[in-house]
Amino acid sequence: MENSKRKMDSNVPTKVCQYGSDCYRVNPLHFNEYSHPHIESLLSKVASINQVVVPEQTKINKSVFEEQIRIVAKQFPHLADGAKHPAKQTKLDTVVTRPEPTSSKQTSSEPKPSPAPPAESKNAIESLFAERRAKMQAAKREAPNPVPVLEPTTEATSSAGSSAATADTGVSLQKSLPRDINAYFPVVAPRGRMAQKLAAAEPYNFFLTTITDSKPTHSEPLSVTFQELLDSSLGQLESSVQMNFMVDIGWLLAHYYFAGYENVPLLILYGDETPELRMVSKKKPNVTAVKVDIKTPFGVHHTKMGLYGYRDGSMRIVISTANLYEDDWHNRTQGLWISPRLPAVPEDADTAFGESVTDFRSNLLAYLDAYKLPQLQSWMARIRRTDFSDVKVCLVASVPGEHVDTLKKPQNHWGHPQLGYLLEKYAAPIDDSCPLVAQSSSIGIFGPTPESWIFGEIMANFGKSSAPVGTRRMPAFCMIYPSYSNVEQSHDALLGGGCLPYERDMHSKQEWLKAYLHQWCSRSRNRNKAMPHIKTYCRWSHRGLYWFLLTSANLSKSAWGVYNKAGRFEKPLRINSYEAGVLFLPKLLLDEDFFPMEADKKHPQFPMPYDVPIIPYAPEDTPFFIDYLRKEDEEELD
Repeated sequence: MENSKRKMDSNVPTKVCQYGSDCYRVNPLHFNEYSHPHIESLLSKVASINQVVVPEQTKINKSVFEEQIRIVAKQFPHLADGAKHPAKQTKLDTVVTRPEPTSSKQTSSEPKPSPAPPAESKNAIESLFAERRAKMQAAKREAPNPVPVLEPTTEATSSAGSSAATADTGVSLQKSLPRDINAYFPVVAPRGRMAQKLAAAEPYNFFLTTITDSKPTHSEPLSVTFQELLDSSLGQLESSVQMNFMVDIGWLLAHYYFAGYENVPLLILYGDETPELRMVSKKKPNVTAVKVDIKTPFGVHHTKMGLYGYRDGSMRIVISTANLYEDDWHNRTQGLWISPRLPAVPEDADTAFGESVTDFRSNLLAYLDAYKLPQLQSWMARIRRTDFSDVKVCLVASVPGEHVDTLKKPQNHWGHPQLGYLLEKYAAPIDDSCPLVAQSSSIGIFGPTPESWIFGEIMANFGKSSAPVGTRRMPAFCMIYPSYSNVEQSHDALLGGGCLPYERDMHSKQEWLKAYLHQWCSRSRNRNKAMPHIKTYCRWSHRGLYWFLLTSANLSKSAWGVYNKAGRFEKPLRINSYEAGVLFLPKLLLDEDFFPMEADKKHPQFPMPYDVPIIPYAPEDTPFFIDYLRKEDEEELD
């Protein structure tokens, strides 16, 4: 019956997708080329799309399956009988295909393009990463002896027939889970050694994530896995907070399970909505997941921070560049700063006791207060009672909104004015010949000329130091962003560019940028083939490194801010996204003017994530565009 109907409908492709119900695609081109009988059959039995009942057990992520149904219904509306009865049809984009509404918006990688004006289209990129996520989940299912995600914590979850992961949450209800972590994660570090590794990393405490396909990184002293952040040597975890853009809850809770913390209270603040995150607290009462809503139209909750509270009253802060899902901890270069263990202050101590020389505690409290979330109040109280005096880095953060007095009130600095304030206060006078070297995984819309924003606004703060104002000149600008050839030779070939969402159309509006672009090269850190999702900014000369910033903030107006030039009086700084990073300054960490960039008898070498000197693009080079992945997708259909 289905085959005869497909033959009668000449608009429906005759070639059947070879993957059948395992197909994970959400690219409309694919559905225009190949038939999917299992979807067409569902549509042919209903009067309108919102009557479709999605099977409880689907072979792919349920929300991805729903998106596939929407695509087929839009491309071939005649499949549903409702096409013959227009009065019965409903608007496709308001369709709900199951009782609990779900978002059809799935992204499996951080990289939406940097939030920017409406001209920056996100839909195609979101679709691409939805496919990557579904493919990753399909690969897990096909692996021999798949390991369930987590065990139940309440009697309600132990009913018969609940042994498989539920389609709408992705959270396993199995009663038992083998504690063989090696069967679940590709790189596993020895247990009980993280505290020793952290002590050896002083004074910088700056790490890169391990790279699955680069074995030397598995044993490097300055490489870490997420599991090591939960290592018992760092403290016995009492509760924690994970703040991020994208969270794969099954992957995250598996880490907590293997660390022995499956029932420890966990608060998750996230930016990218998924059905699994919305429903996790029903399956895991100890987990609270809160979506961070942003009023500005192009903002995202992009911060990547962990707060870890220990049973002895101490705590630890981790600021990183990695989303909390498998791909970001697989073959991508990511950075983390891990704080020392921060003890509780004595009960009779003054309220000012235990503040960092960098005001890290008060700046962190101001940042957390900006969320206006009751779930953070107990953590803010705990931070007030914690000794941050061992923290020698500065917090550089962004919060959405229009901010005034950013230059007059240092405690309210956000975005690039905060960086400028700190550089002016602590950075040694910098040789004007030293360029600013920016490196990020996404590129925003800067404007038609370098002066539009880079030199016209942001460099005014990025170029600051303690040198007298009248003696400073605007530094040169360099940007590290992977070229096509960089990505092509990566561990994952062109798919390695999945975290690099720069679009060809965006670049066509600012082609001047190519003159400033430099290759990704990290042979010294065994990451030349691990594409960078890390974001860094710094300045150096032959004398050494003047300062270094590790942050979640890509080089974009949404992340760093842009002054609203329409203001009649003070020009407010407009920021769209939440971001957080740490600034390393030699004066504060070493009481020197420079970090050594080579072996030094007096101080450890600063662990740069890429090779210096940096290599400019050759004339024939082009930046990697996300369009290359879309093109590869289309070619697979030929």
